[in-house]
Amino acid sequence: MSGILPHLLAASLYAFLGFHFWRTRWSQVAPKAPAGIRAWERLALALALMLHGNVLYDELFGGGVMRFGFSAALSLMLWLAVLIYWVESFHARLEGLQPLVLPLAAACTLLPSLFPGQHLLANVASPMFRIHFFIAMVAYSLFTLAALHAIIMAVVERRLHRGELSRPLASLPPLLTMESLLFRLITIAFVLLTLTLASGIAFSETLFGKALDFNHKTLFSIISWLIFAALLVGRHAWGWRGRKALRWTLAGFVALRPLAGDRPARSSSSAEILSFFFGTAVGGATTSSPSTRNPALTSRLRTWCQTLSSLPSSARRLS
Repeated sequence: MSGILPHLLAASLYAFLGFHFWRTRWSQVAPKAPAGIRAWERLALALALMLHGNVLYDELFGGGVMRFGFSAALSLMLWLAVLIYWVESFHARLEGLQPLVLPLAAACTLLPSLFPGQHLLANVASPMFRIHFFIAMVAYSLFTLAALHAIIMAVVERRLHRGELSRPLASLPPLLTMESLLFRLITIAFVLLTLTLASGIAFSETLFGKALDFNHKTLFSIISWLIFAALLVGRHAWGWRGRKALRWTLAGFVALRPLAGDRPARSSSSAEILSFFFGTAVGGATTSSPSTRNPALTSRLRTWCQTLSSLPSSARRLS
């Protein structure tokens, strides 16, 4: 299989399952919802994950090279979301979240084939560098998922207090279940962010013979690390939960926002790509000239970042 066909297979299966879960869990006219996820539903989700994972691997590592692109990053984020919900479904009832995440996964699976603007990475002969870069992508994706998860929780909590729960919202897992999942996401992402920052220093020395540059991306990475560290300490020491936990989660994610503010050039070196993720290895990077940038995509990224920057105020309104 080649071209868009593998993307279509995975996206079609996601779309079918999303419609199925909507019809059986969210629809106003649906019969009594089944208890938990059925065996065939779990197997179908696993098949979709395998198809999507295979496509994603080819996008990122196919042909013996490493590529990076905004569409691939979104595809990775939704693959992780479906995977996490699939794994967690063995321990808790999360099928109410599937009608929300599966249509998004279907759309993002197609993005790399529709917008194939990937950037080849140089200086990637080291296996440790590949691991480092992948960890950085996964960490940022998990923090994004945690922020979106926190927003959903804020909406549900507000509607619950007002007694205005619609059927889709009532079909979601209990708030305590969602909160436990949120902190598991944050804990995993925090560990990966710690590894990213630590290994970034080592890669900067190894690849470029220069210590880590302390620029604005490094600063915001550290600020975000401190915010999430304080949140996890507060959770375990003082039992932080509810609105306080949601606000800290959104604040930590917004601290990561400047890291996506500048887009690397199409022929970026590994140092430039790493500076895109957490600013972890910028020594020896060359700055691309304005002529090598894509103004349209840069504008879209900045618009996206401005939208994310409004999350704290949105959380305050929800609370």
